[in-house]
Order: sequence, then C-alpha cells, then structure tokens
Amino acid sequence: MFASIALGTLGRMPEPLKPEPIPDFYSVIPAGGIGSRLWPLSRADAPKFLHDLTGSGQTLLRDTWDRLEPLSGSDRIAVVTGRAHRAAVERELPGIPDKNVFLESEPRDSAAAIGLAAAILHRREPDVIIGSFAADHVIRGTRLFEHAVRQAVAVARDGYICTLGIPPTEPSVGFGYIQKGDELVVDGAPEAAYVKRFVEKPDLDTAREYVADRSYLWNAGMFISRADVLLAEIEANQPALYAGLMELAEAWDDRELRGPVVDRVWPSITKIAIDYAVAEPAAEKGRLAVVPGHFEWDDVGDFASLAKLNSHGRKNDLAILGENARVLADASSGIVVSQTQRIISVIGVKDIVIVDTADALLITTSEHAQRVKGVVDALKLTGRGDVL
Repeated sequence: MFASIALGTLGRMPEPLKPEPIPDFYSVIPAGGIGSRLWPLSRADAPKFLHDLTGSGQTLLRDTWDRLEPLSGSDRIAVVTGRAHRAAVERELPGIPDKNVFLESEPRDSAAAIGLAAAILHRREPDVIIGSFAADHVIRGTRLFEHAVRQAVAVARDGYICTLGIPPTEPSVGFGYIQKGDELVVDGAPEAAYVKRFVEKPDLDTAREYVADRSYLWNAGMFISRADVLLAEIEANQPALYAGLMELAEAWDDRELRGPVVDRVWPSITKIAIDYAVAEPAAEKGRLAVVPGHFEWDDVGDFASLAKLNSHGRKNDLAILGENARVLADASSGIVVSQTQRIISVIGVKDIVIVDTADALLITTSEHAQRVKGVVDALKLTGRGDVL
C-alpha cells in the first residue's frame, strides 16, 4: 500500500535553488540599428528593440535584460546604444547603472559597439569575461539559453572566443551559418567544438544541404570572450579600430574628458561587423569555438519571420499585432500590424503583410518581406527621411 503524505504536516517542497550569477561575467547588449526590414513599424526614433513584437507585454530590450540578469546580475549588464535612444533605454531598464550605458554618437557597426564595451570593461576589470547579446532577438527556453551561455563562459576562460550556434529547424536563407569542426575539450563545456568556417546567407538549395549535413548551425551573432582576448584579436586584424577604442576607453570614466574625446575619435572609428573583424580571422587561427544553443531563437529579421513567430508556426493563421488593432479576417493568413484605429478587412489572401501606421502603410507578402529594406533605401534617396 502507498502511504499518503499530508502537505500541511511536512510543508511545501522547497523550490530548486537558482544558480548564482557568474562572478567574472558581464553581459553586453548592443542596442542599435533601425530594423529597416520592419519599416514602417521600426523607425529611427523607435527601433525594433523598443517594440513588443511577441505579445509578451514588454519590449524586446526588456526581454533581453530579463534573460541576462540571472547570468550576470543587474549591476553587470551594459547597453551600447545611440545618444538619441538613451532616455528610452533608461525608461525600459530602470535598474541599469548610469555607468553601464555606453552611448555612440553615430552607428559604426558591431565591432565598434562590442569593442567599445570590451575596452571600457577591461579597464575597469582586467580579467572580465563579456558576452554580447543583441537587444532585438527573440529567445524561448531560458534555462537552455543559460546552460549554453555557462558553457560558453567556460570556453572563454580557456582563452577562446566562443559563439552560440542554433541547430537549424529549416533551410533558412535569412541567416548566416557556422560549420562545426572537431570537438573542443573544455571542462564545463561538453558540447563545445571548434568553428571550421562561417558562411554568408546561402541560396535555398545550399541551405537544404547545410540542414542535411548537421554540422552547420545558424549564426545567432552571440559572442562570449575574455575582454583582453577579444581586444587582442581586434588589434591584430583592425589596428586603427583598436587604437581608437583604446583612446575612448582611457577617457570614458572621466566625465570631463569623455565628451571631447568621443567627438574627436568616434567619427573616424572603422565601420565593420564583428564577424569580419574578429570571428572569421579567429576561426582561421583555431581560436574560435561554438556551443550549440538548444533554445528557440529568431532575430525577427523581417515581417515573414514576425508572422511565423506570432502564428506559432500555423501556416493558415493571420497574426494580428497592435494594442487596439481592429481587424476583420476571413480565410486569410500572414500578419497585420496596426497602430491606428482604422478597420482593416482581409479577405481570401494568403501570406499577406499589412503594416498600418499613422503616416505610412506597407502592403506586401511574406515571400517579398526581405525587399522592404529597398523601400527604406528609396525613401532615403528621395529625401523622405520624415517617415524613417
């Protein structure tokens, strides 16, 4: 016979202890760009990371902060963003220390943003390990994410630059790929492997080959490294960029010096992505590793991915975003994003994309969602910056 146990006598079972933050780890959130493939929803003054794109009730930036806080603690998260977005970032993240908001006077791409954070934090804490995590990605499966990051930190302690790769679930042409090489033996990182090579966004047939191969992972753009190792790689490959970052970091924590130095140095900083400045050269030298991340991930790169994200993979659903959206739908699929009080009727259309804002209307299909960036480029050329 089974004995019955009264919870009132024994009390509730204790919840499992949460892991402590990693003591030598700093999370860095680059929060830049305008998300041009999500225009007219995403604008220069309200970029993608300041929107709720998943119906979670908070912005992508806040979601990112909440994911990282258990790993590094709230006082060890830094955000790199533009001067124009400082107030919005601080409203979203009221717990962020002022010293951990690093402002760019203008965008200079990811190597400058991440390198600046690495240089500043290295001056403050020479042995610090940093992890860079974009402000506008969607991740589901927090415990799996934390498990992957902790493995990557173990790899970084051994002197490698480590990236997280996502096992592909489909032959996507919207992501770059990482090819895994041989196993890398590191205590605390059982899934770590050397990176064999990076691959740019492929065509569909090549993407199918990559998925079948199983050694290829999606490049999620997340990097974990000792700050000194990352900076040494920048120095070796981009010496002018390195020199500028060092000059900025030296002046950064002196309020009187910072402004004049930033105004003088930042406009001349080399504009280059971290993949080209750091990751690809490190892979060629055998200094780049990858840890697979078995969590759901999407960079929400266009409206097709946003539609898929919000319809939970059901192809015949019409996803609707907007707090006060007024949409009537019949036998339709795709996505409608509404920021107005206008009634939108969608009847008998498949894979439609409608984005309705106060001053701009976009209508396309999921198949052509990547081409929205071309509209933004055309608006720039014709001087219609007022809607960007």
